Amino acid sequence: MLFPRITHYGSTTGVTGSCHQLHADAVNSYLIDCGLFQGGDTANEGQTGQDSLGIAFPIDTIRTLGENKRVVFFGDLGAPHAPMLPAPKAPCRADILVIESPYGDRQHEDRRTRRQRLEHVVGQVLQDGGTVVIPAFSNGRTQELLYELEDIIHRAQTKSAASLRDRVEVSWPDGAQASGLKKNWPELPIILDSPLANRFTAAYRELKPFWNQEAIKRVQSGRRPLGFEQLLTVDSHAEHLRMVGYLARSARPEIVIAGNGMCSSGRIVNYLKAMLGAQRHNVLFVGYQAAGTPGQAIQSFGPKGGYVDLDGERLAIKAGVTTIGGYSAHADQDGLVRFVTSMRRRPSHIRIVHGESKAKQALAARLAAIYQDKQQPLQLEIPQ
Repeated sequence: MLFPRITHYGSTTGVTGSCHQLHADAVNSYLIDCGLFQGGDTANEGQTGQDSLGIAFPIDTIRTLGENKRVVFFGDLGAPHAPMLPAPKAPCRADILVIESPYGDRQHEDRRTRRQRLEHVVGQVLQDGGTVVIPAFSNGRTQELLYELEDIIHRAQTKSAASLRDRVEVSWPDGAQASGLKKNWPELPIILDSPLANRFTAAYRELKPFWNQEAIKRVQSGRRPLGFEQLLTVDSHAEHLRMVGYLARSARPEIVIAGNGMCSSGRIVNYLKAMLGAQRHNVLFVGYQAAGTPGQAIQSFGPKGGYVDLDGERLAIKAGVTTIGGYSAHADQDGLVRFVTSMRRRPSHIRIVHGESKAKQALAARLAAIYQDKQQPLQLEIPQ
């Protein structure tokens, strides 16, 4: 048997749950565990409701094996225009590359377009007096959203000085953490209801020295991109339940970000059960929704007036459903191709995992064409 050899235990036919075993020889092997499966059967007993830490950041595991083979496993590459922390760079070389490709057949929206669409959704909330419910992964996407929302609020304050005179006191349920929160229309509260996301956001603040120049400039001007006045955090389960009840009754506009990202479990489920039946609310998807997840059902059937099953309960979807691309931890097709082709010594063996079949096939076709044009040898595999 030839070595190194790779066995894939997860994510060969889906977009979550990457797990790979790298066999260095007949005796030694390494387990590369990249994430928790979040497909159709994730409501089983034992689920924590939090997003997996393993797939939240790139995995660059390099082993020099017999025959001097360098094997690189890479997970979430991130969008190239992500604010704050830069996307990871490709290694200088690889012999064997295992790469994930949920967006291997498409391109992300550019940053300007996605921010405009996000601002449009926020404007709709202000008009309708409803809640925007955002299912978000705890690491990366949540922090990008907070960063963009702070900027939208800042621009609104700058452009609408007259609105500062119209102050509205907001009464929050006991336990919500907000110091001296007062609302200036068109400002609105941003509620982060995810203990794990709260911890990651705190970690991002500690990484401030590594933020990009744009983010550092905002800080130097006195702004707090991840700790602005309108940001409200909810930690305990009791606080969470009170917040769900309050928002379901309130006629004030709010934005709530809660885990998990594919609506398969976690605190987002309670918000959806409380708000999907009202037209004034809106569910905003900013991340990939895998087949078989409630998120994918809401995304697909919500605009058609369909329904979704949550906790064994069938719920009609009357709330608005919006999807914005670009707030993804996963690179699009151009980003994946750039990652491969930017290596000084490109891999001669590529395995494409972590994506639906059409996405993997599209990426494979493009990589094959590039290698053929450069007359470079390539062994390309899509494990089944």
